[in-house]
Amino acid sequence: MTEPRPIAIVTGGTRGIGLGIARALAADGWDLAVGGVRAPNAVADVLSELRSRGGRVHYIQADIAESRDRRRLVDDVIATLGTPSALVNNAGRAARVRSDLLEASEASFEELMRTNLQGPYFLTQAVANVMIAGRKSRGGVDPRGGIVFITSVSAEMVSPNRGDYCVSKAGLAMAASLFAVRLAEHGIAVYEVRPGIIATDMTAAVKEKYDQRIAEGLIPDARWGTPDDVGGAVAALLRGDVKYATGSVLHVDGGLSIPRL
Repeated sequence: MTEPRPIAIVTGGTRGIGLGIARALAADGWDLAVGGVRAPNAVADVLSELRSRGGRVHYIQADIAESRDRRRLVDDVIATLGTPSALVNNAGRAARVRSDLLEASEASFEELMRTNLQGPYFLTQAVANVMIAGRKSRGGVDPRGGIVFITSVSAEMVSPNRGDYCVSKAGLAMAASLFAVRLAEHGIAVYEVRPGIIATDMTAAVKEKYDQRIAEGLIPDARWGTPDDVGGAVAALLRGDVKYATGSVLHVDGGLSIPRL
């Protein structure tokens, strides 16, 4: 009898890094619950592509910054696909306007905290409780699965014109550590993945700037990262390829964050 495909939730999974992760997991045998804020008809082609890889793909239009949307997302996944074995906290946003630290608005700070930190923090709380109950009912540990927080090199590297973003990602990094400790007794591994400069629609506006800086030696690997780079890393973690490593931080940044003279 064929084993059922495990279920993974990927927030923000229809574009950019999230889509790279969703593609990698679909190819690796996962059924997917993909969250996003766009209307279903706007992501139909992406969902069709993911389904072509052989698994079930269910889309939930939800804003993780909103408590009621988070509850609806979790309930919808359970009702439609079943109990998830994995959660990838990928959804996030950049500031609408980059502002110097001495001039940045409180409204922008609040928006980024709700989306980039509060949303995934409390979504993880909800999904973790579902995962714990599911494991107890099955009487064992899932062979694959866990929770992955997609943060950023900005969790540790300073950009004074993106202070709100940096603080939100630094907070998310602490959330990953907290959940790693709390969930270890339940056999649920938690990881943090820190992408560097990744070619997505979010970074398109600064492409020329970073093309120049990469040419000047900013990144040891001397290229932009891709969503597939991040997707491959997440798939390996959730496949269980990295043992005895809960709470680990994996930099997918081409060496950008290596301290250098």
